[in-house]
Amino acid sequence: MVRRVFVEKRKEFAHEAGELLAEIKNFIKLDTIDNVRVINRYDVDGIDDDLFDKSINTVFSEPQVDDVYLNIKDLNINDEDFVFAVELLPGQFDQRAESASECIQMISQGIKPIVKSAKLYILPGTISDADKSKIKKLVINPVEARETTLDEYTDLNFSVESPDEVEILTDFNNYSDADLEKMIDDMGLAMDKSDLAFTQDYFKKEGRAPTITEIRVIDTYWSDHCRHTTFNTIIDSIEFEDESAEKAYQLYLKTREELGRTKPISLMDIGTIAAKYLRSKGELENLDESEEINACTVKIKVKTSEGLEDWLLLFKNETHNHPTEIEPFGGAATCIGGAIRDPLSGRSYVYSAMRVTGAGNPLVDDDKTLEGKLPQRKIVTTAAKGYSSYGNQIGLATGQVDEIYHDGYVAKRMEVGAVVAAAPAENVIRERPVNGDVVLLLGGKTGRDGCGGATGSSKSHTTSSIETAGAEVQKGNAPEERKLQRLFRNPEASKLIKRCNDFGAGGVSVAIGELADGLDINLDKVPKKYEGLDGTELAISESQERMAVVVEASSKDRFMELAEKENLQCTHVATVSDTNRLVMKWHNNKIVDISRDFLDTNGTEKHIEAKVNSGQAYGKSSSGEFSKDMKSLVGDLNVCSKRGLSEMFDSTIGAGTVIMPFGGKYQRTPNQAMVNLISMEEDSAETCSIMSWGFNPYITERSPFDGAYLAVIESVSKLIASGASFDNIYLSFQEYFEKLESCSEKWGKPLAAVLGAFKAQHDLGVAAIGGKDSMSGSFENLHVPPTLISFAVTTEDVSNIVSGDFKGVDHKVITITPQIDDSGLPNPKSLKETFELVHTLIKSKYALSVYTTGYGGIAESVYKMCIGNGIGFVYDKHADIDDIFAYNYGTFVIELSDTCDIDNLIQDSMVDILGVTSSLEIIDFAGDSIDLHLLDNIYEGKLEPIYKFNISDVEAKDLYKNQYDITKALTYSGEINAPKHASYTVAKPKVLIPVFPGTNCEYDSAKAFTKAGAEVETFIVNNLSSEHISESVQSFAEKISESQIIFIPGGFSSGDEPDGSGKFITAFFRNEIIKNAVEDLIENREGLIAGICNGFQALIKLGLLPYGKILNSNSTFPTLTLNEIGRHQSKIVNIKVLSNDSPWLAKTEIGDIYKVPISHGEGRFVASEKTIDELHTNGQINTQYVDLDGNATYDIHFNPNGSYYGIECITSPDGRILGKMGHSERIGENLYKNVLGEYDMKLFESAVDFFK
Repeated sequence: MVRRVFVEKRKEFAHEAGELLAEIKNFIKLDTIDNVRVINRYDVDGIDDDLFDKSINTVFSEPQVDDVYLNIKDLNINDEDFVFAVELLPGQFDQRAESASECIQMISQGIKPIVKSAKLYILPGTISDADKSKIKKLVINPVEARETTLDEYTDLNFSVESPDEVEILTDFNNYSDADLEKMIDDMGLAMDKSDLAFTQDYFKKEGRAPTITEIRVIDTYWSDHCRHTTFNTIIDSIEFEDESAEKAYQLYLKTREELGRTKPISLMDIGTIAAKYLRSKGELENLDESEEINACTVKIKVKTSEGLEDWLLLFKNETHNHPTEIEPFGGAATCIGGAIRDPLSGRSYVYSAMRVTGAGNPLVDDDKTLEGKLPQRKIVTTAAKGYSSYGNQIGLATGQVDEIYHDGYVAKRMEVGAVVAAAPAENVIRERPVNGDVVLLLGGKTGRDGCGGATGSSKSHTTSSIETAGAEVQKGNAPEERKLQRLFRNPEASKLIKRCNDFGAGGVSVAIGELADGLDINLDKVPKKYEGLDGTELAISESQERMAVVVEASSKDRFMELAEKENLQCTHVATVSDTNRLVMKWHNNKIVDISRDFLDTNGTEKHIEAKVNSGQAYGKSSSGEFSKDMKSLVGDLNVCSKRGLSEMFDSTIGAGTVIMPFGGKYQRTPNQAMVNLISMEEDSAETCSIMSWGFNPYITERSPFDGAYLAVIESVSKLIASGASFDNIYLSFQEYFEKLESCSEKWGKPLAAVLGAFKAQHDLGVAAIGGKDSMSGSFENLHVPPTLISFAVTTEDVSNIVSGDFKGVDHKVITITPQIDDSGLPNPKSLKETFELVHTLIKSKYALSVYTTGYGGIAESVYKMCIGNGIGFVYDKHADIDDIFAYNYGTFVIELSDTCDIDNLIQDSMVDILGVTSSLEIIDFAGDSIDLHLLDNIYEGKLEPIYKFNISDVEAKDLYKNQYDITKALTYSGEINAPKHASYTVAKPKVLIPVFPGTNCEYDSAKAFTKAGAEVETFIVNNLSSEHISESVQSFAEKISESQIIFIPGGFSSGDEPDGSGKFITAFFRNEIIKNAVEDLIENREGLIAGICNGFQALIKLGLLPYGKILNSNSTFPTLTLNEIGRHQSKIVNIKVLSNDSPWLAKTEIGDIYKVPISHGEGRFVASEKTIDELHTNGQINTQYVDLDGNATYDIHFNPNGSYYGIECITSPDGRILGKMGHSERIGENLYKNVLGEYDMKLFESAVDFFK
């Protein structure tokens, strides 16, 4: 029997409905619509009435914020209302339904039920058919979703037809050229006719016809995405009209000759030769090379309190342009998922990420959107949600987020993610697989999502092709990939792996197919999401969160056991052979049997001629009116604030963030590089990694050579400005160009760019050791601008790191500028001297703040250095207005300390006095002063309609803000009743930390407790089967009886689904066995419990907060709900201690103010006035969000979620159970150097000392 329930957020919490209404009014201009209702619909099959009733208020809804209906008639729909329902397409991963199913199974410990979810949209009133179509088009992206019935289901066990046997193309070997052309069109193949004819010749020699699977596998193997076909195309001749590019080409030829290279000339050879050259000169001695290609890998020394350790540093950049263009959420989510998996497959722990994207103007009205395209606003906002959702869930500190705006990206979105990872060198074993080794498939199951993704991303697109591309988009499942991270961080598991490959482009055929020359793959063993998949789909599906590892046969059982402990499915799907053939079997039939030698040809040689046109001028200058130019500058889409975008991304998880995305007391000065401590599970590093990027499309579109050269300079300069030395810098490039076809002038663009990048590498002595190309940036007659992003990476002692925000007033500010050659580019020798001088000033502590110039020149740098701390600036009388607004790449703006001998410094010809910082909040040039606040309004207002980060005055008049007067005094003045110590003593108190699917703060929490002197055990809650759940319940209860403290860390339990946080955790804790163990801990053994973020959400929904016991919640209970701004918030906030009546807060004093990182989407504390008064009277309101003056506030910049009365932390009546939203576990030395304050509340020490 199928049971159905409808769940609707009450009006004051209905953010999704409010956002949709705003979009309908603002973007499709339907002002007559004044109300929208959005209702979640769940259909459940496989449970009885009792379990369904239990699930209504614990899984499907929250009584405090939701209304529940069991019948559609109860929704009060009028006959004239516009009503429609939307569901995901079959085969698309539905995290909401999956999480609901897992929660119900956790409650029942029985069979996992079938859950199907949909959304119901109700728009009251009469709406024309034309407007209905507009609304549906706004809501439904046909690539991922479809309209569905309002009728009830009788059965969710939909029958699936058994797939047909794989087709053999019996006539293929006899096809004519015309037949081959038709086959390419009919099958949508990415290969060209010469490749298909080459394939035909191969099968003729084999003496048999191919299967359809073999054609698909070969097409995937040879796709541009997998084999970089464009970059490997042989360039037969080049015509140069650009003198700089031609000189660089001659240098390249000389370098080839010096290296004795005989391989054909290609973009790939030009792009990689600098690294080969520098290595031949002994310059890249730390480069880690092996047959296994996972990510850029270098050997580093990590400084710890114990000395130096040998580690590997890995980094990777990845694009998902095509998927994100057609399905922004899934495409962007799997962009970062894919970027993570590359270094992860190298057995490293991925700890930081940056995101650089390209888009058209998102402020353009939707009605100007091209046919076949999504609106730019829709793409940019939905992609940001997708990327941030995945990164936030998996537990990745995203240290820099930026978006480049250029009309060319209307042709196709640019979605780039770059990550940094590290691992102890001893944990990474790389050996060649041998006959008899086994291949294990780890992680997620296989579905139709992503079928053809590799080939799809290799094509240019048209209106019609977009409509049929839905199956090419992969779907992400971040909690599953988090499990893979945990497993690979285990040294025992890591050392068993001989070789590993992640499942990205090409699925099984490539991920497993690349592991060894000879392989026997059993597709019948590949775990499936659902039945009905045929052999071809199993072979090429790019379903995410899967890894293929090679282990010795004798290690198989142990590795599978370790995987099972991490709640990971692990299946033996293939065996290494000595046949030198890729063999796949399905239904006991060979459907693939291809020679490795044939596959490795990568198809036929491709030849092309290229013509490099002369570069055009691209300089910038001033209008002569300083104030006018400043207003124009800060309102430029490529200069204005992206804070509303960036704050969607968790920037502090891992407790390793050295420089926050925005610095200064106001957190407004953008950082120029991502700086993180090397992530260590137990120790703390004093070595940090630094990553930056450089690129300006407005230069590369006019001069691809100069644009690429300057991209390298910009990326390296940003490292130097952050405190890095010029030693051991490595690059990785991201190339993105239009579909080149056979046009010589089109080929000239990437050729000029890679020559520019080669020349920059050669001049500076730094090398690109990796990269990614995407060569299909075309939509009909539109093309992306020539794009070469330079990512630069290095390591540095954390003591040398400096930020860009001005630190004080009346400080001299200088520029250091390299000499410019006749080419208009910085002189390499002078530039390196500039780098050396900047680093010397930083190390000597004479440089208080440093910024390097970029798109907006010196003017942009000065403005952004001002706004972090609200410090003004007066330009020197000798400053040149044209120079201020020019590009000036390689120039540094430096605030000097009073101890610096500036008179001696300015003797250097590269150094000029730029001006002085001021206490007046203005920027002044030659008497033309402009108020910083005026500029701020332009700067921060430009993208506010797209990436909201303010609450408007209208919104600020919400009733709750009038009812819950923020000025009300909540400081506790009663007696401290909480005991200072337990009645017994434990030498080393034991802390139990449960790890649920989606938990991501367990490492930070464990490290904080270990440092405080506790014995910590992390407990993996396993839900692979009902038996595993029962075992987890029993074992966890036993662990509670042995522990003094339970700590529930942050994360996104089961993806914060279904439509609410902490539900999976609460389902687990409501089990009677665990409930009894918790009650025993609290009532009989004086135990302590705490939860931060997701843990707090779980505790409050269990009733443990504020009542001290597990209860069935009702509408009167307090809760934590969606942030008032309607999205995830990540930043640093101030909290003030109002009550320390708790063992957890024993080392704080009332009135103390701390800074704390926050990162959450549902942190808004909501409760009745009566409940809040009771909590205050009992001393249970412990901390409150406050502004810089220590006053409670509803200002969104200080109270990030709109919590009533700014409440951040509460405790149980006896103070022994604590919950807080701020991540007090994210503490340590050398963190948050650009947002100063006291971070350590001694929370963990206080809890441990309670028992010592």
